[in-house]
Amino acid sequence: MQKLVQLLEFGAPGAKSLEEIRQQVASAGCSSKGGSGKSSCGSAAGQGDLPPEVWEKVKNHPCYSEQAHHHFARMHVAVAPACNIQCNYCNRKYDCANESRPGVVSEKLTPEQAAKKVLAVASSVPQMTVLGVAGPGDPLANPQKTFKTFELVSATAPDIKLCLSTNGLSLPDHVDRIQAMNVDHVTITINMIDPEIGAKIYPWIFYNHRRYEGVEASRILSERQLLGLEMLTARGILVKVNSVMIPGVNDKHLVEVNKAVKSRGAFLHNIMPLISEPEHGTVYGLSGLRGPSAQELKALQDACEGEMNMMRHCRQCRADAVGLLGEDRSDEFSNEKVAAMEITYDLEARKAYQAKVELEREAIAKAKTAELVKLADETSAIKIQVAIATKGGGRVNEHFGHAHEFQIYEVSTAGAKFVGHRRVDLYCEGGYAAADGAATIIRALNDCTAVLVAKIGICPKDALAEAGIEAVETYAFEFIETSVIAYFKDYLQRVEKKEINHVAKGDADIRQGAFTEA
Repeated sequence: MQKLVQLLEFGAPGAKSLEEIRQQVASAGCSSKGGSGKSSCGSAAGQGDLPPEVWEKVKNHPCYSEQAHHHFARMHVAVAPACNIQCNYCNRKYDCANESRPGVVSEKLTPEQAAKKVLAVASSVPQMTVLGVAGPGDPLANPQKTFKTFELVSATAPDIKLCLSTNGLSLPDHVDRIQAMNVDHVTITINMIDPEIGAKIYPWIFYNHRRYEGVEASRILSERQLLGLEMLTARGILVKVNSVMIPGVNDKHLVEVNKAVKSRGAFLHNIMPLISEPEHGTVYGLSGLRGPSAQELKALQDACEGEMNMMRHCRQCRADAVGLLGEDRSDEFSNEKVAAMEITYDLEARKAYQAKVELEREAIAKAKTAELVKLADETSAIKIQVAIATKGGGRVNEHFGHAHEFQIYEVSTAGAKFVGHRRVDLYCEGGYAAADGAATIIRALNDCTAVLVAKIGICPKDALAEAGIEAVETYAFEFIETSVIAYFKDYLQRVEKKEINHVAKGDADIRQGAFTEA
């Protein structure tokens, strides 16, 4: 252990990279029984923008801090199967291991199984900092299982943050217990404050041993959600509000929802696109209701952006997701695999790894500040969007053909701003390009001027160029925001020299149900 901590010290001779350290901690922390090797087992706000006590709560929470999501992982445990409301955009019946959407799980767990799984993941994934209960039903419709899980994890892994996501119907009844268990982060899904609109989203709720339908059901739900929000924020608990953007139902109304939750102290508002492909079997999907386009979603998020931060890096995770946002390693930690593991929970190694990450984040911030200085003399009104192929760490470090998603930044003379991500199917499968691989990716990146990659082949590069998207390898393995700003500076110079013409880009697809595993 002492040797590992020494290796983590910043600037020490022969200091290892974060990836090397991660692998070393993982191999030491979790191994198969009888074997020697590892089993196959918000927001843009930074440290200077938040009160110290709030920064401590969000600095390594990937859902509450945009910066943290590049470096830290989360896991969800599926201990809450029952639900007390029905949503027209939800169907928990089907599961595909490669599918990422809320309510989907491969295995349901008991609190004891969940606690052991948390230790297994935390021992193998040192960047895992947050445990969330998000389903597959509602955590507070299953309070005994949810709080028992938190109790067990707190006793064995006290450094892990506890988090839950709820529809809010039962929330006011459990706020005291949430506070007593040191749950500092709660997410409430609030899709409306007008019961007439709510009646188009929720067929029924089950409250106080009775089933309610229509407008009355939505009125009760809305009142309970807003009351729970007020009670949590009064106790200093950070609340993220999730809202599903449903075109033609609540898309225009969500501006009013934003005002209502902001006035009640919500820390973040996360507006997510409706997932409505027919194969998911939801009411909206089967009725043909479409999800929003990329620019429709961005326009709504921009309209709601004010003093309250908007979350734009949500991945609409499975209820058993494990890993960085945008990846799912849950298959490595199935009940069968966890049962075969010898688990050593090394708290000091985890702390040392996370301290290394903080130093990396400081380096990123300094590099970004230095690059921004180079834009100081630019007065252009041009704004562009740039896509990034990354596998984490805040760097341009993914091959185009291996990317499951691209992160999207809007850049202007004011700097770079993260505005979303686009899931895609892999361009390369087993060393071969997918038949329609480039075309589907181009539709997902159609609103982008360029894509920054670690490497790209000639064929996809030519296909992107034909679609008006420049593929750039110049910034391979460099920091993302520094690279985006540097690319934009060069872009403006080329426009000024008339080497290229700046053209307005079109809209893009939000790819639903895309694969998130290799």
